Amino acid sequence: MIQNSKSDAYAAAGVDITAGYKAVELMKQHVARTATKGVCSDVGGFGGLFELDLEGISKPVLVSGTDGVGTKLKLAFLMDKHDTVGIDCVAMCVNDIVCVGAKPLVFLDYIACGKNVPERIADIVKGVAEGCVQAGAALIGGETAEMPGFYPADEYDLAGYSTGVVDKAKIIDNTKMAEGDVVIALPSSGVHSNGFSLVRKVFDVENADIKEPIEALGGKSVGETLLTPTKIYVKPVLALLEEVTVKGISHITGGGFYENIPRSIPDGLCAKIKKDDVRVLPIFKLIQEKGGISEHDMFNTFNMGVGMSIVVPADQAEKALTILKENGEDAYVIGEIVAAEEKIQLC
Repeated sequence: MIQNSKSDAYAAAGVDITAGYKAVELMKQHVARTATKGVCSDVGGFGGLFELDLEGISKPVLVSGTDGVGTKLKLAFLMDKHDTVGIDCVAMCVNDIVCVGAKPLVFLDYIACGKNVPERIADIVKGVAEGCVQAGAALIGGETAEMPGFYPADEYDLAGYSTGVVDKAKIIDNTKMAEGDVVIALPSSGVHSNGFSLVRKVFDVENADIKEPIEALGGKSVGETLLTPTKIYVKPVLALLEEVTVKGISHITGGGFYENIPRSIPDGLCAKIKKDDVRVLPIFKLIQEKGGISEHDMFNTFNMGVGMSIVVPADQAEKALTILKENGEDAYVIGEIVAAEEKIQLC
């Protein structure tokens, strides 16, 4: 703790700077887990330093992404469980970055809270660190802002930012996509971090018993199922890029299939998805049934069990599936690329 740094006046206004120092001390062990070769600074400085290793990269291009966790945090508050939402925060950033073929290098987080409870802040950062380990990125800095009167004492917001690098020649280029290419699905772990405004409405989470075991969810509760952290796809995708020609990747987030898959499809081509081949998770079936939601709206809001889609040439599809499975992904084919004006068809 910083010597002689204590303000009674600031504390009377609701901000305890000494709690911030304690939170930093508690989180250091988690941050240390994420250190990679390029890290040149420690927690507590004014900026995070990272030395780029550009060996084998002729024209480096930096790729950045930022995102938050959204209203999924309400579930964390209700369940009083704070050590997984950090994984979500990292996932929402690094999964975007890898869609262009980049390897995430560094991550920074931002936590704004009504009251700085050091143990809770450390729990949040523990999740962030776990996400960084899964992504192979270093947590080189962050910020915790205590904002009494702006946030309720027991609530907080969480956002993050990541930067990665890719050789310009290896940026994924969808202009090479062609009819007959295959669309591969990487399974999601659940709802991930999108659509929670609708989810919260459907389950009336503020008033219902979300801790009660549900048979349709394999004995897990609604709260436990919804808090399942977003899967991080970085390492399997990077392994795939080493051996297979990848023509397009979509991170399926808010907006579901209809919004995200077309983002990786060039004009004149269409991802034709076979709905019956999509392995829809039980939580989505429960959401649709309980909320009386149309099939179209489900596929236009949620990932439906597919967290990422990847387009590869048909003659490399089997090899791609093998590589992904060797890297822990139970990947499978959900469609093909055809010529059409619209960029996605679900049939």
